[in-house]
Formats: sequence, structure tokens, C-alpha cells
Amino acid sequence: MTAEKPRVLLVRPNRGRGDRLIETLRAAGYETHVVAPVAESVGFIDAEHPEVTVVDLVDEPDAGSRFIAMARQRAGAEPSIIGVAEPEPGSTIASDAVKAGADGVVELSTESTLLVPMVNRARDRAVSAARTEHFRKRAEEILSLAQFDAIVGSHPSMQELLKRVAYVANTRATVLIQGESGTGKELIAAALHQNSKRKEGPYVRLNCASLAESVLESELFGHEKGAFTGAATRREGRFKQADGGTLLLDEISEIPPSVQVKLLRFLQEKEFERVGGNESLRVDVRVLAATNRDLKALVQDGRFREDLYYRLAVVRLDVPPLRARPSDILPLAHQFLRRAAEENEVEVVGFTKEAERALLGYPWPGNVRELQNAVEHAVILAESELVDARQLPIQAPDAAQSLRLMVPGVTLAELERFAITETLKAVNGSPAKAAEILGVSRRTIQYRMREYGLSAGARGVGPGEPPPLEDK
Repeated sequence: MTAEKPRVLLVRPNRGRGDRLIETLRAAGYETHVVAPVAESVGFIDAEHPEVTVVDLVDEPDAGSRFIAMARQRAGAEPSIIGVAEPEPGSTIASDAVKAGADGVVELSTESTLLVPMVNRARDRAVSAARTEHFRKRAEEILSLAQFDAIVGSHPSMQELLKRVAYVANTRATVLIQGESGTGKELIAAALHQNSKRKEGPYVRLNCASLAESVLESELFGHEKGAFTGAATRREGRFKQADGGTLLLDEISEIPPSVQVKLLRFLQEKEFERVGGNESLRVDVRVLAATNRDLKALVQDGRFREDLYYRLAVVRLDVPPLRARPSDILPLAHQFLRRAAEENEVEVVGFTKEAERALLGYPWPGNVRELQNAVEHAVILAESELVDARQLPIQAPDAAQSLRLMVPGVTLAELERFAITETLKAVNGSPAKAAEILGVSRRTIQYRMREYGLSAGARGVGPGEPPPLEDK
């Protein structure tokens, strides 16, 4: 089966001159179509979609330039257009054609050496543009079909994450979902399953941190009767249960080395044995993994297999913390409020302005999960149809948290105090270590501690008797 030749449309009023151009283009391997009247050319472009259009500007330069401008404006017109002109001193044919939208102009006297290379480059641009447009439309279609009903996220960081979820969902790729506790990693995993071809299949979850090593292995792979004390019957594991669907391994960082080896084997060979069995079993399971820890750091520390990490992280999705997506706080809070009011059968419909300011001013270290719990708590204790700030179980941020929320806008003195006190906390109150980290003298740290009224101790720093100044 022969490959289809690239198509070139030649627009020219003079048939004799056109024959010469046709021979040049066909000799270069192009399927060349000729349209003499310029008026018919746009219709040909709409119907045939040539990759490159060559316009003969010699006899009717004005008509040729008008055609180029018209073709540029029409939907579906190919972007690569080349004009062919006679070299004449003082002529503006070439510049007029380029202004009209031509990608270039080649002179007839040198067409044998310049026309084909220019057409080749124009065709490459057209193919690249078509491929880009194809992927753009495909991406739009994927996003339009994706379902994210359970996820609230208008912040750009969440929109980018959901876009990646939509692209990845319909593939077979193993996905590693990383994020702080409470950010909603389970919702992202569920969205991957719900938007995949496996959505009619089982969706099975396992928290790897909640099970002992021996129990975890049995939960994953199943066991044979008599495999260990208490194994009265054969039991199918989560891999078998998830056959034809998706398996989420939550807290993947907590699986012990022996189970890491067996999980790696499954990801590489798509087969496993039950505990106490010899029969190799094969299942069709897509694996998703989630963790609130930095797996790469665990790899560097020798606590997680590097080869398993790369098998799990074929695609990695990072879920942003709530503090990094402040525009989502109130929409999430209102969603949780409606849900809590319905479940608890109370007539609470919203928040006071003070409550909204408190929600926005709090850093939410527990992320979305903490927000949900706080809102439900407030709904239950609400004294009217609006939740007030005093009903929210959150405290105003301390000085360090306030500083994070205030920057930019803090004074240099506040920044210095923040840097010194936080560094002292990190080094258990050691002025020497703090001075080394901050690049100042120990005496400077001791002076500031006296100024701030801080005392050093084995557990950190706090108010009390400041340390004496030392002449060192």
C-alpha cells in the first residue's frame, strides 16, 4: 500500500506558465491540482484541504493578493501559502503578497532551486499546525467529557490538575498521587477510575498503612487454605477483586520491603501468587498509588525501592494543599455547609462576613478534610441561619502563620524576628546552630533572644529568662 502523496494547489490564470510549475512540483513528489480562475480556488481549499497553496502572481498580482487574504480568513484554509512572481525592479508584488498573508514569495527565474525547498518547509509547517489543532480539539473533547462532580476546584492549580486527570484517565498508565493529608487524593483517584474505560469495572481501595506485613500481603494477593494459622479457606486478595477495574493503594509509602518486591513483580509481569500457593495468576488491573510522603526522599534514604518508585510514578499527580488554592476555600465551605445542614436537618444557609474572613485567614494545615470537619462542627453549633466566626473551631493564626499570610507587606524587623524565632525552634533553641544557619554571629542571636524575651531550652524556645550575653 503506497503512502498518499502530499497535495499542493496551484492557483494561476496562465495555463502555459502553470505547466512549468506543475512539472517542478510533481517531480518533487507532490500531487498537484491546478485551478485557473482565482474565484474557484477557495472552494477547492474547502473541499480538498491541500497542505500547501502556490499562487501565481505574475499576470494578476492584485487578484492573487486578494485570494491570499481571503484564504487566510476562511475557516479551514491551509496556513501555508507561497506566491510566485517575476523579478522586476521596483515591483511591490512580493511585499504586497506577504502583507496579504503569504508565507513567502519565490521568483520564477530561480523557481527550480527555491520553489521546492520553500514548499517543503511550508508543508512541514502545515502538517505541524494540523497536528497541533488535532491535539487541541482532542484535549477539548476529553475535558468536555470528563466528570468531576465530587471535586470543587476553580483555582488554576486545580484546573491544571483536573486537566491532567482527564488526559491520563483513559490510559493504562500507573499513576502516583502525592499530596498532604486531607487534600483529596482519594477523590482524584476516584476521578481517574470514573473517567476511564474501566469505570464499569470494580474500584477497590486498600490502606497500606493500617495493616501488618503478613496481613497486607494476604490482603493484596490472597492466600491458600492452610497458608498460615487461621487460614481455614482460600481467600482472594484485592488484586483478584479488582480484576477488570482499578486498585488504589493508599499510603503506598508504608508497605514493607518484602511486599515492595512482590508488588514490583506484579507491575512488571502482571502476575502474582497467593500466599502459600504456587499457581501464577494473571489479572487485568490498573494500579493507582497515593501517599502524603515524598517517595523520592524515601528512595534516597533507602526505605523505598527506586525501581518500584518509577513503576508507580509513570504519571505523577501532585494535589495542591488548600492554602495554595485560597479561591477554593469559600466554595468548598459552602458545599460542606449545605451537606452538613441536610444531614443534620438544621436550617443553616450560609456564613457571616466575619466567618468568611476567618475561613480565608486560617492556613488550614489539615487541608480540605479539616475544613469539612470545621464547617460541620460550626453548622451543628450555629445559633441562627448563618454560621458565625465564634462557632468555627479554628484559632486566629499565630505570629508565624500571620507572617506567611501577610507577606508582602511586613517590615524588615518582623521578617528578622520570624527568621530567628523559627530557626531557633528548628534547632531546639540552640543559639550556636541558629547563628550558623542564618550566617550571623552567636552574639547577635543571643542579643535578639534577649530583645524578644526568649529563653533557650532542650525543647526549643519560649518566653522566660533570656540567655546571658557571651563574649565569644
